[in-house]
Parts: sequence; C-alpha cells; structure tokens
Amino acid sequence: MHITDIIIKKRDGGKLNKSEIEYVTKEYTAGNIPDYQISALLMAICLKGMDEEETENLTFAIRDSGETVDLSPIDGVKIDKHSTGGVGDKTTLIVAPLVASLGIKVAKMSGRGLGHTGGTVDKLESIKGFRTSLSKEEFFAAVNSAGLAVSGQSGNLAPADKKLYALRDVTGTVENHSLIVSSIMGKKLASGADGIVLDVKVGSGSFNKTPEDAEKLAKAMVKIGGAAGKKTAALLTDMDVPLGKAIGNALEVKEALEVLHGGGDSTLAELCTELAAVMLHLGDKGSIDECRNMAKDALASGKAFKSFVNMVKAQGGDAECIYNPDLLPTASFVYPVKAEKTGYITVSDAKEYGRASLILGAGRERKEDGVDHAAGIIMEKRRGDKVQAGEVIAYLHTNRENAIAEAARVVLSATEIGDEAPKTAPVVRGLIL
Repeated sequence: MHITDIIIKKRDGGKLNKSEIEYVTKEYTAGNIPDYQISALLMAICLKGMDEEETENLTFAIRDSGETVDLSPIDGVKIDKHSTGGVGDKTTLIVAPLVASLGIKVAKMSGRGLGHTGGTVDKLESIKGFRTSLSKEEFFAAVNSAGLAVSGQSGNLAPADKKLYALRDVTGTVENHSLIVSSIMGKKLASGADGIVLDVKVGSGSFNKTPEDAEKLAKAMVKIGGAAGKKTAALLTDMDVPLGKAIGNALEVKEALEVLHGGGDSTLAELCTELAAVMLHLGDKGSIDECRNMAKDALASGKAFKSFVNMVKAQGGDAECIYNPDLLPTASFVYPVKAEKTGYITVSDAKEYGRASLILGAGRERKEDGVDHAAGIIMEKRRGDKVQAGEVIAYLHTNRENAIAEAARVVLSATEIGDEAPKTAPVVRGLIL
C-alpha cells in the first residue's frame, strides 16, 4: 500500500476502503507520511467527496489513533455535549451543572478555542485558581464528588485529528462535510461518554450557512454515534446572532451565572434548557417534555447554581468569584458603541461581532497566544430591537486602548438598522434523534 496510489485513487473519484483509510491515519499520525502528501489527499477529498462508509471509517480511524478514555471509574450514566462552535456560546457553563444537578454525570474534555474567544477551559480559567489541567485520577474524583468536571483535552486523545485539523486549517480544507464529521465524532467517541448531544449551529457565525447544511451534518453525526453504540442526538440552533448578550471569557461566565440563578438572557436560557432536556432524555430520566420541566425547575430553584459551585470548588477555584462575580477579571476600558440612526436592528452579524471581540483581545489567532479574560463585548441591543440614534448598542471591554476604534467600526458595520422590525428565527430550529 502506498500513499501516492491512495491520493490518485481519490483524485480520480474512487472510493477508499477501510484498510486504506486506516493506513493513512496510522502512518500520518506516526510521522511516516509528509504533510504535502496528506495536503494533496485532503484537497482530493474536498473535490471528490467521501460517501457514508468512507466517512464512518475515517471517524473510527481517528477515534482509534490514540488512547480512548475509560470512564468506568465514574459512577452512573455519563452524557457529553458538543457544540460546533459559535459566538458567545457559553452553554457548557450552564448545561453541564444543570444536568449534573439532576443526576447525570458530565465528564467533559474541552480544548482552547481559536478565533473570537477562548474555549470553555479559557472561560473557566477566568475564575481565580480554577484548574483545568487534571490528572485522570483528579478528573474522575472531581466528577464523582461534584457530578461534573471540565478538563483540558488529553495530549494523546485522537492525535490524528490534531494533526489533520492543523493541516486543514492552512490548506483551505476545513469546510468539507466528511472531514468535519470525522473530526468532531472521532474526538467525541474517544472521550468515553455513554451518550452525546450535539449542538449544531447554523447561520453567519457558523460554518453551516444554511439549515440544509446543518441538518446534513447533524444526521451524519447522529448516525455514526449510533453505529459506535452511543446514544446520540443533535439540536439545530441559530447562530446568525451571537448567543446571549456577552462575548468574551469572564463576561460569558458572568452571564452564565445569571442564567444559573434563574434569570439572565431568555434566549440563552431557552437553548440551555433544551440541550439539558435532550441530555437528560438520553440518560433515561424521562421524556423530553418531562426532562425540560426538570431542567426549568433546577434553574429556578438554584439547584443548578449549587452544582456549578461544587465544580468550581472541586477544581480548585475560588468560590467567592462565583458568589460575587465582580471579583472576576475586569477591563481597564469600557467603551460605548452608539447607534447611528433610529430604527430596528435587522442584522447583528455573529461572525463580525466575533471578529471585534478578537480585536479587543478576547481570543487567540495562534494556539500559543494567550487570551485576555476581561476582554469582550456586551450587546445591549440585538436583531429585532428598536433603537434611537445615539442609543448604546454595545459596550466594548478591553485592556487594549488602541484596539477600541477598530473594534467599534467592526461592530457598527455588523449592525444594520432598518425601518421595519425583522422576522426573528427561533433559537432551536430542529431536533434529530
């Protein structure tokens, strides 16, 4: 078997068999195939595509390329959640403690985000003392004691995906259906949970620009999860507008705490309730309607908030930051962006708001970059809201005074104002079980 023959076969529209896919994955992970040849294969896959069987085989090859996590030391049912990414997406901070407070264990391994804000571990590291680098024993102990834990990803979890994604990122081969499916599900299947709920975004702030693209992706991932013996479901959710009002690490933690207290942004609370309901349903806690009511009660009663506090304590964080969010990092500069005319906001472009938050320091462009936990944006007005000329539509939070003018320009260009109120899409657009 030779990599050149495999490249030519796919270039000419052929179907790769299981042995060929396993060979490529294993040998590239081991460093025996150079980047330039895998780049050629990735481009051939983008141009010629992969069928369902090829996609499934690639997913399982990525899953098996390193260690797989055995969660048996954790008592009870373990359900994981994964989002395909979005601006202001702090759902894990709410959903994980919410589900854990109702008896489902959440043992979550998350990466550090590239782009507009940090990932879930970056957000949690806004909390003084919070540790996301945990040994297996510490991780299991935290989940058993608090019901949940969020840890950085293992260095040897799906190593093929790490190498392939880094290459896809610089060769224009990220947005291919089969490569996306295998990347997401390869990691999730290696993580060891009994069930997986996928939050598949659709809209300007997502790589799925249309509902049809999102549905196709979701169905493929649910099918592969089932083939691997995992209970799997997907929600299709809106990402034309940033989720909630906060974009940025500490700012998103503060907003998550508001929802965990039974208040906060209603759209964010609705999405988190739906995600929790599906996770509880996969964990055999009842019908989705019954689980939805359980989730609402856990938020309203403060039960979910207590679960979050327990996680923070179990991972070494300062719980005073949770009881008093003003102790979380704050920016030196807070700048108001004001509407230039009167009318209704018809567009709040999620992708561009994300770019503005990156300019302010909330995210990273390279993996080795740090993030400013205090930086980000609070959206005072969003799509559908009526505004007056001169009224504040957003506050920019940053420690980079020289970044304010550029970020303000991006926010203004991302916010369109018209004479009539726009039709607004529901935050949950569909469910695939």
